[in-house]
Amino acid sequence: MNILYIGDVMGEMGVQAVERVLPDLRKEYSVDLVIAQAENVTEGRGITPADFNRLRGAGVGFCTGGNWTLAREEIHPMLADPDAPIIRPANYPEGTPGLGHKYAHTPKGDVLVVSLMGQIVGRDADKPADNPLKIIDKILSEETPDKRVACVVNLHGDFSSEKFIIGYYLAGRVSAVVGDHWHIPAADAEVLPKGTARITDVGMCGSLDSSLGVAFDSVIPRWRDGVQTRNVLETTGRKQFNALLVSVDETTGHATTTRHIRQVF
Repeated sequence: MNILYIGDVMGEMGVQAVERVLPDLRKEYSVDLVIAQAENVTEGRGITPADFNRLRGAGVGFCTGGNWTLAREEIHPMLADPDAPIIRPANYPEGTPGLGHKYAHTPKGDVLVVSLMGQIVGRDADKPADNPLKIIDKILSEETPDKRVACVVNLHGDFSSEKFIIGYYLAGRVSAVVGDHWHIPAADAEVLPKGTARITDVGMCGSLDSSLGVAFDSVIPRWRDGVQTRNVLETTGRKQFNALLVSVDETTGHATTTRHIRQVF
C-alpha cells in the first residue's frame, strides 16, 4: 500500500496548496491513505471542523496533531471520537481532551496512526508531557500487530536528534516515523534496514516566501530590534507542498520504499 504523509498545513495558503496538488498526486502514485499534519491549519493555530472538512474534501484521510491541536475547543469532540480521523499528541498528560492514536481504515486494511510531542517544543517547552518513547512503547504493546497492516508515527518536535533517534528506536516495529514542526524539509528520507521509513522533518504546505509561513515584516523586528511582535501569516507569493510517500508491504507492515515530494508554484 502507498501512504502519503503531508507536512504541516499552514493557514489558508497551506489548505490551498493541498487542494491544488493532492488530487493529482493521489492518482499518480495510487495513494491508499493520505495523512496530514493539521495543527496549524486555521490561521496557524489548530483546526476548525470546517477546515477539517476542506482537507477531507481534497483527499486527506487522517489528520495528526501537534502543539496547537487543542487550540480550538470546537474540534475537541472529534478528537475524542474514536471514529473521527484526527488525533492530538498521545504523550499529553492523562485527562487531556482527545485521543493520541486511532486507526485509519483503508480498503487494504487498518493503519494505526500515532502522534507524539517532542520533549522540547519552543514556547511550549515547559508544558507537561510524558516521555514519547515510553508512551509509544505502551501503545505498541496494547495495539498488537495483528490489528493493522501498517503503523505511522509522527514526532512533532524541535530537536533533530530526538526526531532522528526515534526512527531508529522504532525500526522494524512501525512502518514510518515522520518528523514535523520545523516547516523546513530535511534531506534524509530513507528506509532503515529493518523496514521503517523515516525523515527528520517533512516540511510544510503553505507560503514559501515567508518565515515558515509567517510574513517577514512581522518577524524581522523581533530579530533585529528585540521587540515582541505578533505572527501574521503570509497570504501572497509562491506556495510550497511537502510530503513523504511511503510504500508498505501490508503482509509485513514494513516500508519498502520512500521518497520526499516537494512542489513549488
